[in-house]
Amino acid sequence: MKKIHHILLLLSPLCLLLSTNVFGGSDNTKKLSVDNDQLQLTGLGSVDAKIDIEKTQVLAKIDSNALYKNSDQSMPLRSPDVEPQLPEQPVSNSLDRMAVKHSAGKNITQQRQLFLQAENYLKKGDDKNYFLLADQLEDYPLYPYLQYQWLKKHLGDDHQIEHFLNTQQSSRYVPILKRKWLYHLAKHKRWKTFLQYYTDTREVALSCYYYRTQFGSDEVSSGRKQLALRAAAKLWAAGYSQPKQCDPLFTELKHSRLFTQALRWKRFDAALRNNKTRLAVYVKKQMPAAYQSTAQLWLNLHRNPAHYIHVLLNAPETAQYALMFSYAIDRLAIRDINEAIALWDTNKQKFRLDRKQVEKLEEHLALVLAYKGESSAYERFGQLKDLDESSREWRVRSALSEQNWSRVITAIKALGHVQQQTERWQYWLARAYLKTGKSEQAEKLLSALSMKRSFYGFLAADRMDSMYQLVDNPIMVTADEITRLKNRLPFRIADEFMLLGRKQQAKLQWWYALKPLNKNEMMVAAKLAQQWYWDEIAIFTLAKVKYWNDVKMRFPLGYADKIYENATQQKLNPAILFGLVRRESAFNETAYSPTGARGLMQIMPRTGRQIASHFNERWHGSNSLYNPVKNLKYGSYYYQKLLRKFDGHYAIALAAYNAGTKRVKQWLPDERLPADIWIETIPFKETREYVISVLAYTLIYQQRTDSNTLSMSELTKDVTPMSGKR
Repeated sequence: MKKIHHILLLLSPLCLLLSTNVFGGSDNTKKLSVDNDQLQLTGLGSVDAKIDIEKTQVLAKIDSNALYKNSDQSMPLRSPDVEPQLPEQPVSNSLDRMAVKHSAGKNITQQRQLFLQAENYLKKGDDKNYFLLADQLEDYPLYPYLQYQWLKKHLGDDHQIEHFLNTQQSSRYVPILKRKWLYHLAKHKRWKTFLQYYTDTREVALSCYYYRTQFGSDEVSSGRKQLALRAAAKLWAAGYSQPKQCDPLFTELKHSRLFTQALRWKRFDAALRNNKTRLAVYVKKQMPAAYQSTAQLWLNLHRNPAHYIHVLLNAPETAQYALMFSYAIDRLAIRDINEAIALWDTNKQKFRLDRKQVEKLEEHLALVLAYKGESSAYERFGQLKDLDESSREWRVRSALSEQNWSRVITAIKALGHVQQQTERWQYWLARAYLKTGKSEQAEKLLSALSMKRSFYGFLAADRMDSMYQLVDNPIMVTADEITRLKNRLPFRIADEFMLLGRKQQAKLQWWYALKPLNKNEMMVAAKLAQQWYWDEIAIFTLAKVKYWNDVKMRFPLGYADKIYENATQQKLNPAILFGLVRRESAFNETAYSPTGARGLMQIMPRTGRQIASHFNERWHGSNSLYNPVKNLKYGSYYYQKLLRKFDGHYAIALAAYNAGTKRVKQWLPDERLPADIWIETIPFKETREYVISVLAYTLIYQQRTDSNTLSMSELTKDVTPMSGKR
């Protein structure tokens, strides 16, 4: 594998030279200027080439809040092998020293073969031959992993497990094995040993096992039992079902004085707010007969607030009615905001609601007005005190929707100082100044913004008719620093997993290896990941130290040949496809979202099936979308389809790619609207930040690919009602 790496490394500059000529910029197009005042890597060659070494089911979407500056902080949202949240173990110096030691008489290649043979014996249950080989692998990097595989099948062997926990403290498999062992101990009611090794955890099932132990012995004090009951009450009141391991603990709770009607109402309310209707029905059944009719009315309000709120207003008041009224208004606001406000304003004085409940609901009503583009939103916000950060920003957006620029200035001035100084609100303040005749103040703000590598910076540059600034300042690490880091045991383990094709294990080991690193070591690790052609890993590793100006690392050119090929076929600028892949998956071919989207361009299986039919291709199931060739083909076709549907409007097509065409059509204005205002007032935060980030990434990738054919002005043409009529 390493030989292949070196060959590709030598070929990569030629590949890039050939590929970047597909889309050449015309002489009169705007170029991005680059401030590249440092070498990329001391003592190392180009690392622009990309080979595929990732097949993990980890969501690599970038957090839409932080964008192209700090969005890379977001870790993948879901992984098939999530590590338990147990206390971190100290790094063993002796094990680190072992990282550079070699087995006597055996090189690493021989050890690798022995390891694979030992694994095979382990799978067959041949312990005799397994131990004969395992004894020869004590200084092989994956020896602790090999031990773990045997121990997880022999959880009854306390001595061996305790020895592993004590001698392999730096191994990632210590907390994983410990978790499995604790479950085994609890299942067999070996509480003494369980308590000896249990530590506080966020894993509910283990917590329930621990609290159960407080009721199994007369030696436990009444005070500790009360603490356990209070913990049980907190767990039971959650608005979702808890694991079955908690059932015995909840039985103890139900026989105690803490199991009150107030606690039942608390869980009933939480379940409905979490839209867990079946759980609410379950809780209702546990209520005394005197409360059944009230609980049923509450359920009816959840299902049909418009109808049953009038029943509530004419019913005799109970202690729960005030909360039920506010809940019904909250639900009704989503369906009919104007009716909800009318009912609230008319009847809120009839109910005894505390001040915080009233303020929270008032703020929600104003936000819904803003989301729906209602002109009354600005005034509604103005009537409220102590708005949170999100509401203050939506007050600005409400003024933007109306293009009332004096109100925009007032609302921005009402933001917190830190909020005001962000690029977003500095841009809109400049826009408002331009519209109100304060050109000197506007130009000062726009001039400063135009130096930024961001969506708002690029918008400002267009208004100032200046070049886009890439601000490329690669991190500096030496070859010796990289060598020292990769020779540490935790990184040797990750490398060994990669060499064996265990990419998921390699990735999980990588994140574990990063835990004890300081900032400088983390930057070295990012360069190491880049050297190993781990685009996604390099991006997120660098984000951990909040370094945003290594453009080549943060915006790699992975899958360039296929991206150029599909860009040509679909008549797209390759920069837009690079931007989409960067935002959707950070070049992780097996990225997977909670909604089911898969692959480099995060295609939903239903969409994939339809596209396969368009190409007269046989559909091979959802997992076929992890194939990067197929995914890029389908994703580029789908984006071009959306582009045609929305009259070639890049921003609207991007919004539809993220949120769906049906929603986007609902967001289109009744009359022509500047695209920057339309984007800023998209109701869904995820979609709003998605569009902003992909547009910015597109201009960054234009510089990376030498295809400066698009400007931000072209990407953000005015939005018209006709934009989505096709």
